[in-house]
Amino acid sequence: MSTQQQVIVSGGFDDIRSRHLRFLQEAARLGELNVLLWPDEMLQRVQGEPPKFPYVERRYFVDSVRYVARVVPLSVPIDADTLPELDCIQTKVWVDEESAANDRRSAWCRQHGIEYRVLLPPQIRGFPEPPPMPSPPSRKKVVATGCYDWFHSGHVRFTEEVSAYGDLYVIVGHDANIRLLKGEGHPLLPAAERRYVVGSIKHVKQALISSGEGWLDADPEIRRLQPDIYAVNEDGDKGGKREYCEKLGIEYLVLKRTPAPGLPRRTSTGLRGF
Repeated sequence: MSTQQQVIVSGGFDDIRSRHLRFLQEAARLGELNVLLWPDEMLQRVQGEPPKFPYVERRYFVDSVRYVARVVPLSVPIDADTLPELDCIQTKVWVDEESAANDRRSAWCRQHGIEYRVLLPPQIRGFPEPPPMPSPPSRKKVVATGCYDWFHSGHVRFTEEVSAYGDLYVIVGHDANIRLLKGEGHPLLPAAERRYVVGSIKHVKQALISSGEGWLDADPEIRRLQPDIYAVNEDGDKGGKREYCEKLGIEYLVLKRTPAPGLPRRTSTGLRGF
């Protein structure tokens, strides 16, 4: 057992967006963060409709978040305003967002000698740039580029696979260039927010924002990083990237677009509706 204070958050974490990640980041500042993840039937009971993503997919995503030390699965529904007895965790702090906090949870914590902390909206505002993840200096450098506008389990899987080849640096396209390549209405989210979301994944060494133009908008960042490998999925194998890598002596890696075992195939277009 870690000597750090044990912190727990409890919820469904369905369709994770930047605000959920900011909440997890701030909760993790209080100690070692454990996520009590609700099963599908419990989430449906609480929110009145089925979850958008099944339990196995939600767990896969939460497990990938760099701020989370442990995901604690629940096999059966519990009272959403209490915590179950957990042999693996001696809970010291239960952390809530303001929108989920209530008097029942506060009273239960007082009764059981647990601190109850509520994070207010100003505490989870903004998109601080996540610092680079630590790693051995001998690893190869790998870059990946893209929009990452509606981040999903398929993106997580891509970063997981690519990180096996070395330290992964993800360069997200700046807003004007995404509009240039994809048209009006894109991106849905500003570059700082997209960088924050990608940089919150434990498989990513560091996330950056591009400063160039066109399909090779990450050229200034790539020249500065001097990577060994440029990784893309099959959809991203275009725009002169292969020839660009040949010119600079960078290994060009194309991965098939396959979901994690047991998970459905996801696309940003399908999730956002256009």
